[in-house]
Amino acid sequence: MNPYHHRISREELARFIEHTLLRPDVKDSDIERVCEEAVRFNFVAVCIPPFCTSLASEILKHSGVKVCTVIGFPFGYNFPESKSFEAVQAVGNGADELDMVINISALKSGDFAFVCRDIEGVVSAAKESKVKVIIETCYLSRKEKIKACECAVKSGAAFVKTSTGLGTGGASVEDVRLMCKAVPDGVGVKAAGGVRDLKTALALIDAGAKRIGTSAGVELISEIQEGKKAEANEGLSD
Repeated sequence: MNPYHHRISREELARFIEHTLLRPDVKDSDIERVCEEAVRFNFVAVCIPPFCTSLASEILKHSGVKVCTVIGFPFGYNFPESKSFEAVQAVGNGADELDMVINISALKSGDFAFVCRDIEGVVSAAKESKVKVIIETCYLSRKEKIKACECAVKSGAAFVKTSTGLGTGGASVEDVRLMCKAVPDGVGVKAAGGVRDLKTALALIDAGAKRIGTSAGVELISEIQEGKKAEANEGLSD
């Protein structure tokens, strides 16, 4: 029996989950499925490619599930003007939230003014839509992770996010704790990349993550349900 199932209800967990589908070969039918699952389980958001934003927005209209898409994905070294244009297009097509990839090259080169300008351009273009800044922790030193968070906060981001899920590593408890300390109250931390089971998701939430980006949202909910069933059956056998 999973020892973690009793710590959170499926309804509570669902409000952390951004149901994610960012494969390069995604089809309209895949987006429809992900949106339907998000509505069924009341996930907080879907995170899908920019090209699919309009379709997802139409499906999720009046559902309460937010539409999130990505900007400068997955490497972040696009020109700031390109990212700003992407943001305008995404918002115009119904995106409620934007997950932008930081300019990792500029950060590692110590050009923090450029990093901030890059983020500020997307925040400005996003208008009322929340911006999450993906810092891609797998490529950064501890000091660089802290500096990336500081740049995101200074530039008006609503969240900092661990990973794209396509780098050399994903979310870790240590990184989430560090990022939570590096941002003030009111700025959230989103953990993403490699979150495929309930134990990992709960450890990241315990570390301070306010959002969990995962393509395994349905499986995480199922783990809780199976745990509850096992607990009930165990009680009957006592």
